[in-house]
Amino acid sequence: MMLNLGSRVMPLEELIPAIEVDPNSVTPGVIGFVFTFVIAGAVFLLILDMVRRVRRVRYREEINQKLDAELTPEADS
Repeated sequence: MMLNLGSRVMPLEELIPAIEVDPNSVTPGVIGFVFTFVIAGAVFLLILDMVRRVRRVRYREEINQKLDAELTPEADS
Protein backbone atom coordinates (compact mmCIF):
# COMPACT_ATOMS: atom_id res chain seq x y z
CA MET A 1 0.00 0.00 0.00
CA MET A 2 1.58 3.25 -1.13
CA LEU A 3 0.49 6.70 -0.10
CA ASN A 4 0.53 9.53 -2.56
CA LEU A 5 1.82 12.41 -0.42
CA GLY A 6 2.41 14.71 -3.36
CA SER A 7 -1.23 15.56 -3.73
CA ARG A 8 -1.65 16.32 -0.02
CA VAL A 9 1.22 18.82 0.36
CA MET A 10 0.33 22.44 -0.32
CA PRO A 11 2.81 24.55 -2.24
CA LEU A 12 4.79 27.03 -0.19
CA GLU A 13 3.33 29.99 -2.09
CA GLU A 14 -0.13 29.18 -0.75
CA LEU A 15 1.07 28.90 2.86
CA ILE A 16 3.02 32.16 2.97
CA PRO A 17 1.33 35.07 1.24
CA ALA A 18 3.53 37.57 -0.56
CA ILE A 19 3.87 40.88 1.27
CA GLU A 20 4.94 44.22 -0.08
CA VAL A 21 7.62 45.92 2.02
CA ASP A 22 8.45 49.60 1.83
CA PRO A 23 12.29 49.78 1.85
CA ASN A 24 12.15 53.15 3.62
CA SER A 25 10.22 51.79 6.59
CA VAL A 26 12.57 48.91 7.38
CA THR A 27 15.82 50.86 7.71
CA PRO A 28 17.50 51.02 11.12
CA GLY A 29 17.21 54.80 11.16
CA VAL A 30 18.80 57.12 13.69
CA ILE A 31 18.57 54.66 16.58
CA GLY A 32 20.50 52.03 14.61
CA PHE A 33 23.16 54.54 13.64
CA VAL A 34 23.59 55.77 17.23
CA PHE A 35 23.76 52.21 18.58
CA THR A 36 26.36 51.21 15.98
CA PHE A 37 28.39 54.37 16.66
CA VAL A 38 28.37 53.72 20.43
CA ILE A 39 29.47 50.11 19.96
CA ALA A 40 32.26 51.17 17.57
CA GLY A 41 33.42 53.82 20.07
CA ALA A 42 33.47 51.30 22.92
CA VAL A 43 35.49 48.85 20.83
CA PHE A 44 37.94 51.60 19.88
CA LEU A 45 38.44 52.59 23.54
CA LEU A 46 38.92 48.95 24.56
CA ILE A 47 41.57 48.49 21.86
CA LEU A 48 43.42 51.61 23.02
CA ASP A 49 43.37 50.38 26.62
CA MET A 50 44.63 46.95 25.56
CA VAL A 51 47.50 48.48 23.57
CA ARG A 52 48.53 50.60 26.57
CA ARG A 53 48.49 47.59 28.89
CA VAL A 54 50.51 45.39 26.51
CA ARG A 55 53.03 48.18 25.98
CA ARG A 56 53.37 48.68 29.75
CA VAL A 57 54.02 44.96 30.30
CA ARG A 58 56.61 44.92 27.51
CA TYR A 59 58.44 47.95 28.94
CA ARG A 60 58.49 46.41 32.42
CA GLU A 61 60.00 43.23 30.99
CA GLU A 62 62.69 45.22 29.15
CA ILE A 63 63.55 47.15 32.32
CA ASN A 64 63.72 43.93 34.35
CA GLN A 65 66.08 42.40 31.77
CA LYS A 66 68.34 45.51 31.91
CA LEU A 67 68.41 45.45 35.71
CA ASP A 68 69.21 41.72 35.72
CA ALA A 69 72.00 42.33 33.19
CA GLU A 70 73.48 45.10 35.37
CA LEU A 71 73.31 43.02 38.55
CA THR A 72 74.78 39.82 37.09
CA PRO A 73 78.38 41.11 36.46
CA GLU A 74 78.52 42.67 39.95
CA ALA A 75 77.63 39.35 41.57
CA ASP A 76 80.48 37.57 39.72
CA SER A 77 83.25 39.91 40.96
